[in-house]
Amino acid sequence: QVQLVESGGGLVQTGGSLRLSCAASGRTFSSSIMGWFRQNPGKEREFVAAITWTGRNTYYADSVEGRFTISRDNAKNTVYLQMNSLKPEDTAVYYCAANRRQFYTNYKSPDEYGYWGQGTQVTVSS
Repeated sequence: QVQLVESGGGLVQTGGSLRLSCAASGRTFSSSIMGWFRQNPGKEREFVAAITWTGRNTYYADSVEGRFTISRDNAKNTVYLQMNSLKPEDTAVYYCAANRRQFYTNYKSPDEYGYWGQGTQVTVSS
């Protein structure tokens, strides 16, 4: 089992920045990729960014490319999402996720991930 706890959400003005953290515990070595997703009420969960266990590969949704940066500190078992130049359309609950296997096939799909955090609200005011 892997437990994930997000933190760092909040209210920020357009153009501002936030850094989300995802602290992982448990059998973290069993996961090959971790990701951030976001969701608004009535909408599907949307891929934001992902990073492999080694940190060698990172992936971003087109909507956040160049504004968000995903990183990880394996010594602290923590994944970060630095969000800059925030827009009102970035408003959502942000979820951290980890997969359950030593390989991954579709980092953009929520179905790839078997472990999820409880989510943290990010609100960007216009």
